[in-house]
Amino acid sequence: MLFFIGLFIVFGSVLYGYVMSNGELLALWHPFEFLIIIGGAFGAFLLSNPWHLITHCFKVMPQVMFGSKVNKAMYMDVLGLIYDILNKARREGIMSIEGDVDSPQSSALFARYPAIQANSELAEFIADYFRIIAAGNLTPYELEALMDQEIEARLHELEAPGDAVGRVADALPGFGIVAAVLGIVITMGAIDGEITEVGGSIAAALVGTFSGVFLAYGMVGPISAKMRHIADEEIKLYESVKACIIASLNGLPPQLAVEFGRKSLFTQGRPSFNEVESKVRSR
Repeated sequence: MLFFIGLFIVFGSVLYGYVMSNGELLALWHPFEFLIIIGGAFGAFLLSNPWHLITHCFKVMPQVMFGSKVNKAMYMDVLGLIYDILNKARREGIMSIEGDVDSPQSSALFARYPAIQANSELAEFIADYFRIIAAGNLTPYELEALMDQEIEARLHELEAPGDAVGRVADALPGFGIVAAVLGIVITMGAIDGEITEVGGSIAAALVGTFSGVFLAYGMVGPISAKMRHIADEEIKLYESVKACIIASLNGLPPQLAVEFGRKSLFTQGRPSFNEVESKVRSR
């Protein structure tokens, strides 16, 4: 919702201010200028990024428009799942979770948390490290170092869409200048024509510069920033999982280990101690 409100305010403020200054909206309508700017920027976007990153950018857009999927409910699910796995391993032995972590998509334990199952990367991250724990070959320090490496790589992947869209925002003013220069070329070809025709050509050229700058700072740049916020929120899930697992390996019981994970989350949306305690006690 905030996305659409912000978009409305950006476009409304600029266009309303222009109209109230005796500007004419039709004077801004130059579709071929928009084709040069938007088409050029989109083509450069395709040229500069691999296909998997391009598709990732489009997959993130629903979260940009309607809100991140990482929220308080997701935090509770992650902490609840880790508690369930640790508690089962403590009561029935570490080998009892082998079937769950070998196939998280078909595990009854993971099935209690469909939001995590839907996030296959996060589900595999959790499952992989419990597999390693079950193998019993790594110390907590070695496991923590390995988790840090994977989290860093995952953060790079999550930030890539925001970086790619940010580069488009940086390029848009340049394509606006390209459109303006082409407009001046057309103007020079008609310099001996009617003054109204010459004035219209100059106006079209200036609209090109305006459009490139406006789209860069009023729309594409903010979308890039929002994508980076989404990446930061999602990586916190991985850091929370790491905190829970390392605390458990250091000898803490499941309920206290989960508290370490809770404390690593952002305060915005973070469940309280009592909320987590109530959830795990209901198991």
